[in-house]
Amino acid sequence: MKPLKKISIVGYGAGDAANNLAFTTATMFLLVYYTDVAGISAAAAGTLLLVVRIFDAFADVFAGRMVDKTYSKRWGKFRPFIMIGSLPLLLLTFAVFHVPGGWSANATLIYAYLSYAALGLAYSLVNIPYGSLAGAMTQDPTERAKLGSARTIGAFLIGAVLGMVVAPMLKNDTDLQPIFTTLTVVFLVAGFALYMFCAFTAKEQVQRDVAQVSLKQSIATLKGNVPLLMLCISSLVLLAGSMTLSTVQLYYFRDVMGNVGLYAAASGIQLLLALVLSALMPRLVRRIGKRTVYMAFGGVMMLGGLVVLLAPAGAGMLAVVGVSIVNLGLSGVSIVIWALEADTVEYGEWKTGIRTEGIVYALFSFTRKAGQALGGALAAYALAWGGYNGAAAVQSDQAILGIQIAAGAIPLVMSGLAVLVISRYKLTDAVHASIVYDIRERRAAAVAAKVAPANEDCPA
Repeated sequence: MKPLKKISIVGYGAGDAANNLAFTTATMFLLVYYTDVAGISAAAAGTLLLVVRIFDAFADVFAGRMVDKTYSKRWGKFRPFIMIGSLPLLLLTFAVFHVPGGWSANATLIYAYLSYAALGLAYSLVNIPYGSLAGAMTQDPTERAKLGSARTIGAFLIGAVLGMVVAPMLKNDTDLQPIFTTLTVVFLVAGFALYMFCAFTAKEQVQRDVAQVSLKQSIATLKGNVPLLMLCISSLVLLAGSMTLSTVQLYYFRDVMGNVGLYAAASGIQLLLALVLSALMPRLVRRIGKRTVYMAFGGVMMLGGLVVLLAPAGAGMLAVVGVSIVNLGLSGVSIVIWALEADTVEYGEWKTGIRTEGIVYALFSFTRKAGQALGGALAAYALAWGGYNGAAAVQSDQAILGIQIAAGAIPLVMSGLAVLVISRYKLTDAVHASIVYDIRERRAAAVAAKVAPANEDCPA
């Protein structure tokens, strides 16, 4: 298979940058928006995040089935969803950050539930085909690592912009609604351009024997796919840990360390680390394999969580170091995890003869969404346990402790569990290479079997 063109790799990364204009904006700032702008209590907001993100997880499965049974001769299986679904997704991002003022508490909460649930469904219908696309672009481990690097750069670039430009504006004494209005309008225009760039440059290359997959065939590819199950479990707990930190990071720097400007410093360091890792990751994957890379960087994330937990209030630079170590670990895992997921597609095809990127990625995304739901809810509940008050200029010691637990202790424990699970993962790079070889041999044998009878029928 030919190496991917650079424009295809860049285009694929642009797709995740567009995704994160919606996704990362919500994960970083939606809890702050709900508690400090919409006036929703931390406990109610935590329940909202948990319920809607669980709904999102099921929406992923629906989207996966839609992808598996769809095929366009001109555009393939995945790109039509990106072309059609991107604009509604970006419009709903605007709606989520515009809860009407002057409504009753119940009406406000209903609007928040409905708008965020609609955003989640729209995101699934774009993100599932986007994520599935990588496995159809190449089967080469190094090329897949490049795609993982590209999407990680795209995601962290948006995260850095949000952290360095937007987060420092979100001070306690500032009217936040105009900031979110400007942000979501700009992101609507930029996001649509990025999605279109991705759709026209990132193309499928991997041969498939069945274009439209039935529900029975989709389910069959999931049965017995133990590597996918283990990757899903590991990803669930890892995402739960990283989401707690992401959700409370603004609170951590603003209310615990007393300097919201540190958020920008941490975001800049995160972007720099992601760029360096993205350049090094294909070489690391070739040398030690994806599973070992995952475990090593999961251990780095554990170390960072410990530093964040133990950093005393006001120790801003130590807090930046701790958060940066967590982000270093998360960056390394994030790059290889997408390549690992794509490998499980070949495992399912090897077992059943049916290639189903959509449902495999949907199940993987389902568990990731469940982890994000758990992490977001744990973060909000930690704030509620501590008695966080969005209207207070200074938080109580109990509230500070709640933020520190969410920012440090939970990522420490969850990343440790993720490493423990992935240590039992058997689909190594060598095993995957053997599986890909077997699939190609089967396909060649099937073609030869069809040609042989035809040759026998030909007159001498």
